[in-house]
Amino acid sequence: MFKRNTTPTETPQPVQAVERITSVLGSGVIWHGSINGSGGVRIEGAFEGDIAMRGMLVVGETGRVTCQNVRANTVIVAGAVRGNITTQKLEIRASGRVWGDVVTTAFVTEEGAFLRGQIRMEETVELDLEPAPESTPSEAAQAESIAQTPIVVPDPTPAIDATQKIMRKKKSEP
Repeated sequence: MFKRNTTPTETPQPVQAVERITSVLGSGVIWHGSINGSGGVRIEGAFEGDIAMRGMLVVGETGRVTCQNVRANTVIVAGAVRGNITTQKLEIRASGRVWGDVVTTAFVTEEGAFLRGQIRMEETVELDLEPAPESTPSEAAQAESIAQTPIVVPDPTPAIDATQKIMRKKKSEP
């Protein structure tokens, strides 16, 4: 009656790491350039350029992104994106606006979200990202320099130098 079932009915799924935001472009910032690499980026300001990253891209409600093609593993849009989006998962929030074509494996939208363009759902999406380096050359050189620097531990009991004299102020006599 209370016997445990010895044959497993399901195989446990590996726990995936939660994607985190590691960098933020603030609401007062206007940035022209490119975002590459891995990690999570939240854009609350204005960005124009190229985005190709492993990880999560969040365009906040005050965020404005203009790119030819945005490529990231996960893209969440609560602000405005002008450009094509290639991602494994796209989420457009109620305040989100997208002008461009989308290629994705998973698509989520809220009532009130806006998309002007075509959406193409695929079984798998190839992001064509450069392989993530273990570390940049400057990070590797810095790590090697730190590893070769000798560690000096100060003596916790300071020695008094024999040549030092302790001077006391004499009281003035009346």
